[in-house]
Amino acid sequence: MIYYLLGLLILLVLAIFILGRNQQFGGRISKREAEKFQKSIHWDGQKFNNLEETDMSMSLSSFPRLIREQLQGRKERSPSKAIPVQPFDLAAFNRKDPGGPKFIWYGHSAMLLTIVDQVFLIDPMLGPNASPIAPVATPRFSEDTLEIIDTLPKLNAVLLTHDHYDHLDLASITKLKGKTDHFLVALGMSRHLERWGISPDKITEFDWWEEIDFNGIRIIFTPSRHFSGRGLRDRAKSLWGGWIFLEEEYRIYWTGDGGYGNHFQEIGKRFGPFDWVFSECGQYNELWHLLHMYPEESVQAVIDAGGKIGIPVHWGGFTLALHHWTDPINRFVRTAGEKGQKIYCPRPGELVTYGTSVQNEWWTDYR
Repeated sequence: MIYYLLGLLILLVLAIFILGRNQQFGGRISKREAEKFQKSIHWDGQKFNNLEETDMSMSLSSFPRLIREQLQGRKERSPSKAIPVQPFDLAAFNRKDPGGPKFIWYGHSAMLLTIVDQVFLIDPMLGPNASPIAPVATPRFSEDTLEIIDTLPKLNAVLLTHDHYDHLDLASITKLKGKTDHFLVALGMSRHLERWGISPDKITEFDWWEEIDFNGIRIIFTPSRHFSGRGLRDRAKSLWGGWIFLEEEYRIYWTGDGGYGNHFQEIGKRFGPFDWVFSECGQYNELWHLLHMYPEESVQAVIDAGGKIGIPVHWGGFTLALHHWTDPINRFVRTAGEKGQKIYCPRPGELVTYGTSVQNEWWTDYR
């Protein structure tokens, strides 16, 4: 028996060692990182904390059922066929008439945004699998999305909200190395990028409410109600949040992942009203409701923040929860109609220009 237990222990140590060397996990927390965390009022010495009390634990007894349900019926919860992504049109993207900001949503939470001649890419997870270290893949609804990066213009900055696999992708970052000289990221995320070959002088980290004047655009990192982590021992060891873009004429808010909370009203009071609010909508479950909004709350978040137009994101890319893939958008559209909130629901890859109307039900072709 002792030899059997010793063998298991050796296998466990080897597994931890091998997994630890897997680049997908990103970087480890260095002494320099730990000292940096101490300066944040949101760090309690062990982890970062949400502004509101947020229980992030689930009972061990719920895991077997949850895993079983996640693995079963995934095909029925996914699109009936691959969702095409409209090809990037550089001429249309650069066109000055009409003026104003433009954006392209690529499914889930990847978005290209241009405002005042500055081009930003937010949460550029364009890889084919949202579970690269899991024994079972979580495939993307669209095909060949990594190739999109090759078609994009030079980026003024890449912005990252947090380090979860469905937002921060090794393959995408590797392709983006030559596309930009600036990465604007949540506090604690630089260690991942540095391990993947991004020079530290290209990375700027942000605590909540910290901001930068980026070529005339005021960019602010805002709180959200979520968590972070890519491995077994780094849960809440980096921050999570959203982004605000402000300039003389336009105001844009990207909520980032997270549950509903008082921060939406505070952000609206401090920085709103907003022309566009990109609101997290999808991958929810009653077990983690405090960490991901229900669609009705996603609409309310737009209203709280003073959004003239609400755009649902964090859906249309992967099956990461137990709901049908169209449930988020159907509930979002219905609730927005009930509340009189104007919304946009573009196709993946569709160019949206400020002042134009985008409302169709393209997802019904892929149910």
